[in-house]
Amino acid sequence: MRFPTRSVLPGVVAAVVLASGTAACTYKNSGTESGGQAAPAARTGGGAELVDGSRTKVALVPGGAHPYFQPWKTAVTTARMTYGLGAVTFDETAEWDQQKQNNLLSTLAARGYNSFGVFGVSPTDINSTFADLRSQGFPVASLGSCPAGDKDEADFCLSTDVELAAYKASKAAIEAMGGRGTLVHLTGNNVDANTQLRIKGVTRAVKETGGKVKLLQTITDIDTDLQTAQKAVSDLMAAKGDRITGIVATAYNPAVAAADAVSTSGSKAKVIAIDDDAKILSGIKQGTVTATVVQNPVGQAEVGTWALALLQTKQCTVRSPGVEVDSGSFVVTKANVSGYDKARQAKTAQLKQQFVDKILSCG
Repeated sequence: MRFPTRSVLPGVVAAVVLASGTAACTYKNSGTESGGQAAPAARTGGGAELVDGSRTKVALVPGGAHPYFQPWKTAVTTARMTYGLGAVTFDETAEWDQQKQNNLLSTLAARGYNSFGVFGVSPTDINSTFADLRSQGFPVASLGSCPAGDKDEADFCLSTDVELAAYKASKAAIEAMGGRGTLVHLTGNNVDANTQLRIKGVTRAVKETGGKVKLLQTITDIDTDLQTAQKAVSDLMAAKGDRITGIVATAYNPAVAAADAVSTSGSKAKVIAIDDDAKILSGIKQGTVTATVVQNPVGQAEVGTWALALLQTKQCTVRSPGVEVDSGSFVVTKANVSGYDKARQAKTAQLKQQFVDKILSCG
């Protein structure tokens, strides 16, 4: 699956308060207004104060079915209650097909949805979809992935910096390998610009070893489903298992397949996975998986929905339309597997502050 295609803005410390005189949204540190009474849920946002979201109807639309997006469902439902939104939905097509996604978006607009968070199927074609939605007056967020190229027609992109995440994963693998040996990289669709960025991140980490670590093989196009990934990893272990010191998986299904293969085969290869599938977390606790790099899909959905509501109500605008923001990535090991989600929650709060300080301009 895909993630951002270009460099993204770094986060800012949540405690930083915007200097006076700048055009930013009103920030509330709590749900308490002057006078000591708690504000209604619809009026809090962890950043800007949403006055009335009752007419805002947000649709989150992935490019197709994939486990990564499941947290979006709960997050957008929670956001509806928190911000008093008129309606929310999570909808996806059965296939990864851009035209089918376009048709779904048109259907949702006809049903009254007026704000869209979209993970586009095609990194090269999604901009035309974004432009069409915005021409109809709908605010649009590119969530989980940014378009390919140098332009983003969405109001903003909130996604993982995939090159950085792959670099973090590779550095963790190399450390677990003792700084030397052979590494294999398992990833997604080769023609995807984001896969190329992942490859770049892994290559950079390997190059920094000065030849002590060799990249034995990069296997692409194995994130279609778990069965495809399992066959590819099984074939890899049968052919080269005795030569592999470490495996870094930068796509979801290959990560699960690698964790299973190492556990069942007795291989001593160090596995660095991605995301927090239950099998991967169990593998970390048992020692068959060394680490994983988790992303922040909940933060993407929560902050994305909140920001879309502020745009849809016209309380705020985006200072630099098409801006890209890193939603965060976190290395999880046995040492922090029980509490890593606290860091992710802190990042989500930080992202809201970043939107207030850097991204939005509110009247």
